[in-house]
Amino acid sequence: MKQFLSDFSKLIKFRLTFLVVFSASITFLMGSKMQVYRGSIPGIDWMNWLILIAGGFFVTGAANCFNEIIEKDLDKLMTRTKDRPMPAGRMTTGQGLVSGLVMGMLGTWLLGKLNLETGILSVFSILLYAFAYTPLKRKSPIAVFVGAIPGALPPLIGYLAALGHTTTFFAADYEIAVILFLVQFVWQFPHFWSIAWVLDDDYKKAGFRLLPTTQRDKTSALITFLSTVVLIPVSLLPTFYGFGGYYIAGVSLIAGLVFAWLAFKLLLNRDLASARKVMFCSFFYLPLVQLVLLFDFLTK
Repeated sequence: MKQFLSDFSKLIKFRLTFLVVFSASITFLMGSKMQVYRGSIPGIDWMNWLILIAGGFFVTGAANCFNEIIEKDLDKLMTRTKDRPMPAGRMTTGQGLVSGLVMGMLGTWLLGKLNLETGILSVFSILLYAFAYTPLKRKSPIAVFVGAIPGALPPLIGYLAALGHTTTFFAADYEIAVILFLVQFVWQFPHFWSIAWVLDDDYKKAGFRLLPTTQRDKTSALITFLSTVVLIPVSLLPTFYGFGGYYIAGVSLIAGLVFAWLAFKLLLNRDLASARKVMFCSFFYLPLVQLVLLFDFLTK
């Protein structure tokens, strides 16, 4: 049982799946609060919240499962991934495919119960991640841009889920969901590029080309730094548009400046230690900003 749980966790990339569900949950609560404020619903529908968590978990797990099926032979080449259940031989491709299909259909059905738009976006995220981003990783650094789209969809999915069947996305303060999509979209570039810098030697074994110039050079470091600079004004948009207050503005500014400073150090030093600091900062940046934004939004 311990081995099964470990393999299942690796199959669905549990930490990544958790982050996706977390992001969707934050915007669900924000969207629900907005609906309560407008008088569309009497209160937060916690059953729909649980459906969103379960559906988001299965959809994300399915996308990651399909990704691992496609990359099974490549995963065998990399130290970081060779112990995943399929490349290690503890699970067959057929078993992985069945697992992915079951999770994908179940997750889509659950999210579709909330409303049609949520179900459609979930299918789109699976297709884009598994069948566009995954093969592009060996072709061009543009894969990071493509992968950032499904990676930023959880805020949209969570906000749409909160609307239920009472209204449609484009009729209910859609700028909130779009702005949160933009924050998560821009954040992914320094996040992925710092990971690619740290794991570049391992990625090269599988032929992955994820750094902006496909190598650890000054230009890649510069582009990574510029992406953290762009993130600062984007993260202030919630306050600019009035659904975030001074708390989120202050936290976003401070966190963004720390993020940018670490990326600037990477530009100066161009070493693994600096890249790891950027990477770990990216792990903390998004949940911190989202939690403070939720607190700010709910207490307004």
